[in-house]
Amino acid sequence: MDNFEAIFSPKSVAVIGASTTPGKVGHDIFANILKGGYTGILYPVNPTAKSILCVRAYPNLNDIPDEVELAIIILPPAFALKAAQEAIEKKVKGIVIVSAGFREVGGKGLEIENEIVSICRKADIRVIGPNCLGVINPNPSVMLNASFSARMPKFGNISFISQSGALCTAVLDFAADMDFGFSKFISIGNKADVDELDLLKHLHKDIDTEVIMIYLEELRRGPEFIEDIRKITLGDIRPTPIIAIKSGRTGAGALAAASHTGALAGTESVYDAIFQQSGIIRVDSIHELFDFASAFASKNENEQGKLRRKVPAGNRVAIVTNAGGPGIVATDMTVSSGLKLAKFSEETIETLASHLPSTANIHNPVDVVGDAAQDRYENALSAVVRDEGVDGALVILTPQSMTNALGTAESIAKIARRSNKPILCCFMGIFDVSAGVKYLQEHGIPVFKFPENAAKALGALYKYSTMLNRQQLAQYSLKHDKERASSIIDQCLAEGRYILGELESDELLECYGFKTLYSKLAKTKDEAGQIADNIEFPVAMKIVSPQILHKTDAGGVALEIKNKDELLKIFDIIIKKALKYDGKAEITGIMIQQMAKKGAEVILGMNRFPVFGPLLMVGLGGIFVELFQDVVFRLAPLERNESRRMIRQIKGFKLFKGFRGRPVSDLEALNKAVVSLSEMSINHPELMEMDINPIIIHEEGSGATVADCRIVLRNENVKK
Repeated sequence: MDNFEAIFSPKSVAVIGASTTPGKVGHDIFANILKGGYTGILYPVNPTAKSILCVRAYPNLNDIPDEVELAIIILPPAFALKAAQEAIEKKVKGIVIVSAGFREVGGKGLEIENEIVSICRKADIRVIGPNCLGVINPNPSVMLNASFSARMPKFGNISFISQSGALCTAVLDFAADMDFGFSKFISIGNKADVDELDLLKHLHKDIDTEVIMIYLEELRRGPEFIEDIRKITLGDIRPTPIIAIKSGRTGAGALAAASHTGALAGTESVYDAIFQQSGIIRVDSIHELFDFASAFASKNENEQGKLRRKVPAGNRVAIVTNAGGPGIVATDMTVSSGLKLAKFSEETIETLASHLPSTANIHNPVDVVGDAAQDRYENALSAVVRDEGVDGALVILTPQSMTNALGTAESIAKIARRSNKPILCCFMGIFDVSAGVKYLQEHGIPVFKFPENAAKALGALYKYSTMLNRQQLAQYSLKHDKERASSIIDQCLAEGRYILGELESDELLECYGFKTLYSKLAKTKDEAGQIADNIEFPVAMKIVSPQILHKTDAGGVALEIKNKDELLKIFDIIIKKALKYDGKAEITGIMIQQMAKKGAEVILGMNRFPVFGPLLMVGLGGIFVELFQDVVFRLAPLERNESRRMIRQIKGFKLFKGFRGRPVSDLEALNKAVVSLSEMSINHPELMEMDINPIIIHEEGSGATVADCRIVLRNENVKK
């Protein structure tokens, strides 16, 4: 059921619900197909009209004497169901339902939508929609505008998928202003049958599509989405960049706030993890969506006549400009985008000095001065792209009286054909640079109106390049005791306990290779004294109470207790503080625990989401977790390579590398801990939330030790 040719390149189309009244959707879609130059055969279906726009109409789909490949349905739900049944009888190969009133309104509408999908799947027919704008294929061999947007876009090598029909019309208008072309343009609406994953897999195989842009509101598939998309974006065979914008970045709340992980892990953390793990480039605005797509889609013809997408091998950028201000702006954004200014070789500097006037700046960014003609740009750009210390170039041109925008564009294109390095341009202005901009676009050179846009796009190219060339290390072979862990969990559930005690949490973690500290619960002060006689100091003391989740907030933690007398004194103080914090708290006792050797404090966490499964968290731990929120999220399952990348995204990662005299941390031990947590989360769906905070990462070669942990199990009595 993955053949979409009947939807995007049908030989014949029937518009069911075509109307004679201009302004109605049924009229406008039929008119758009007809006037758009559709190369196939078009049939309007209307029970009362004899013709629509001079084309003979048919009262019923089955009255059409010829084969129909694609049915466009523009009818209310009950009538749409009947039309779908007739389409199956007619043996159509694809259906697009544009009309609304289905899942989005619930009730009977949802029932009818589900019934349409059910009967069409049995007939092996794919359905796009309902509640969508339609589909567009501007390929000259097809010219299908099966949508209620009157604008047929230019043909290009970028496909666009959107959940929002209203956004589609705005995007088409914006694209026309930018002279931006599409290979396929698809509004998926309710995603009753065909969803974004189906389309992404199809478009990856589409010879007309080099880049995919997508607007998302929500995903309904979890781990398989990541696995399938990685094959598209980062696969060995024809990787296809996907650039996504998702709505709702700021409004998502956490599923739970009982743990640090629950408080920090909202649905946006899930989507960030999905995009990171699948190799999707996420953008923040529609403008960025177009900017990045332009950079990724541009391919220029080399001297052998072959088209190629250019991505930088490194992050060293050369800037060539005829204006200092825009050069500074580009420099700032270059650095902000994960790039850095290249340092030129002596040979390059000498070459620049020989071709540029004395007033020019021959260091990066290169300022060829405002009166620069075509030759100055050509000489400067040629010199910097030849430099082995340069991975890509950004050319800025501002229109001045002596500026030859077209000639400069011709020189840039000539140099680009000879170079394997990406060259992005910023021709500032509209009218005075239009001839140069058009020439660059026609020759596959990305060109932008502002320098910051160009710099961010180059940064996105570099990010994609790093993903394509990631180091792949052999996976860990870790031995875990899944059966013992399951028995611990089952015992707690059988006793009706959904928050594991510290001793049980430690025992569960030990099943997955975590090193824990010797601990013992003192229910009374006398028991504390007995434990003190048999434990090695210094120790930590922690309140144990089901009602006190964050022990530090309640004054329920004391560290570095040096002897028995101090331990007994602090026992009473901790109990008193805990009861003051929550007078109704049930105090189980005080956990007395050996102190871990010094090291970097890290938090590991897990929060289980519907559909997506376990969301893992790693970051700087201890008492400042929620203050600094220096954490990174990924979805399980997670193996060594992704875990390694995850850890390196922590903003404070330098702390683990011996920052300011600190010992180098055992990152291999941390990496194994993350992978083990992932396996534990996958193996035991009863685990709902987990905080390991802190896990102490000792100096290199010395491992890691869990200092505190909180684990919450699924309570089937709580409504999901």
